[in-house]
Amino acid sequence: MDGRGERAGLTTIYYLLPDGAFSRWHRVTSDEAWHFYEGDALELVWLEDQGSRMVRVTLGPVSEGSVPVAVVPAGCWQACRTSGYTLAGCSVGPGFDFADFTMLSDSPAEAAEIAARFPDAASLL
Repeated sequence: MDGRGERAGLTTIYYLLPDGAFSRWHRVTSDEAWHFYEGDALELVWLEDQGSRMVRVTLGPVSEGSVPVAVVPAGCWQACRTSGYTLAGCSVGPGFDFADFTMLSDSPAEAAEIAARFPDAASLL
C-alpha cells in the first residue's frame, strides 16, 4: 500500500486525438502505460531526472523507430502530439484518481522554467 487509500489496481482509457490535437503537459503519481491502437504515430515526451532530461518516443505501429507501447514513470511531466489522427489509450497502475493528476499550466513558474529549457516542447503547455 502506498498510502493513497483503496483504489483499483489498474485503470485504462482510450481516446482519439484528431489532427493537430495534443495532450498538454501533466503528471500522474502512478506509472502510465501509453498504447497505440490505430492511425498516425504520435510523439510522446516526458521529463526524467527531476526535469533535466527529456525522453522522446514515437508511439505507433511496430516499425523501425516506433513502438506500440511506452511507459511513463510515475511523477514525470509528460505530453504528446499526433502527426495526423491517433487512437491511443493509457493504463495507470495503481488505478487513476484525479487527486493524483496535475497540469503543468497550474504551476506557472515551473512551466516557464521547462519552456525555457526545452523550447520545442513549450507548444505543449
